Amino acid sequence: QVQLVESKGGLVQPGGSLRLSCKASQMILSTFIQFNMGWYRQAPGKQRELVAQSTTAGLTNYADSVKGRFTISKDNSRKTIYLQMNSLEPEDTATYYCKLNNPDSTSWGRGIQVTVSS
Repeated sequence: QVQLVESKGGLVQPGGSLRLSCKASQMILSTFIQFNMGWYRQAPGKQRELVAQSTTAGLTNYADSVKGRFTISKDNSRKTIYLQMNSLEPEDTATYYCKLNNPDSTSWGRGIQVTVSS
């Protein structure tokens, strides 16, 4: 069973930056690289929404609200995906979840809190 663990969230002031990490365990490298990856977020009282995704074909997609500020990336050797978040706004406050998926399976992390506040 694949396990995804997010880290590096926390409290940041408006205009600041964070880089979220999501490490996959119980998965060998040759399998990891076959998965599409994504970051989602859910604010209190709202539905979970897509933030950024990247496919095995190299296609990336971002929510309009984060374009130009957030970047999704991965390090295959570490089996880790990242979300670099710059110019953070209070509206970015949410629980962030990473996801790995392919046609046969989907795995989610447990989520990590990001709070943007002065």
